[in-house]
Amino acid sequence: MRMRRVLAVCVVASLVAAVVSVTGCGNSAAGGGSAVKVAGPSREAIGKYLVQIGGCNDCHTPGAMEGKLPAESEWLTGSPLGFKGPWGTTYAPNLRLKIQPYTEEMFIKTFKARDAKPPMPWASLHAMSNEDLGAVWVYIKSLGQAGQAMPEALPPGVEPRGPYITEAPPTIGTGKAEPK
Repeated sequence: MRMRRVLAVCVVASLVAAVVSVTGCGNSAAGGGSAVKVAGPSREAIGKYLVQIGGCNDCHTPGAMEGKLPAESEWLTGSPLGFKGPWGTTYAPNLRLKIQPYTEEMFIKTFKARDAKPPMPWASLHAMSNEDLGAVWVYIKSLGQAGQAMPEALPPGVEPRGPYITEAPPTIGTGKAEPK
């Protein structure tokens, strides 16, 4: 019985310690919330983890959207699959080439301020801590340059030449049946 109690206390203590290390318990961030900081063995490992859970490969790695995630050596090399909507057509760039001229500070500042076209989840990047964005930069840089540049965005009305997904903004109905 005593052994179970000791084991239970150890498990609870471990969980509390994990929560405190992940949430940065008590650190305040802009907006008044708790600062969340991802912990890991290195900045590169943290960056890789954030790229994986953030879904970066979904758009920025060829084949990932089709469920065929290639080897890590091919990650973040961009995809020629376009995203067409009222904004025109956008393409997920090759991040391994795109960020080469950026310093870590430039990368953080750019990704905190930028608010470009969909489907990039800019609000999610704006919410990341500087430390975590810096870790993403470290990870992408660690992969080295690879691949080629992807197509530039097309304005509305210009038909893309390659494959694309049509994204239309949702329409909000009234919930009433339309008259016939």
